Amino acid sequence: MKKAFYYAFRGIGNAIQSERNMKIHLFVMILVVLAGIFFQINFLEWMLCLMMFLLVIAGEMFNTAIETVVDMAMPEKNELAKKAKDIAAGAVLVLALGSVIVGGIIFFPKVVSLF
Repeated sequence: MKKAFYYAFRGIGNAIQSERNMKIHLFVMILVVLAGIFFQINFLEWMLCLMMFLLVIAGEMFNTAIETVVDMAMPEKNELAKKAKDIAAGAVLVLALGSVIVGGIIFFPKVVSLF
């Protein structure tokens, strides 16, 4: 059981270290947390933000895993391999856009109320 957690945390660390998009997602997550503190968002809003953080981060990790396996199985150019990688990247984009929409619903009225 301890080994399973060790490997899982190692995978998270590897994704953070090696994936530029993961670093971008984490940076945006920190900005959203700071905005949430500044605007004193409520419990439900924090839960929605947390859910979106986890979905985007997990999606990025699934995408990375899919791309790694595809590259390993098909090192030369292949249209089906490209299709699989593009679809996985598209899934992350859908999650990221969804999180932007949720963030907009939460934060837009708070930003507008400043003016």
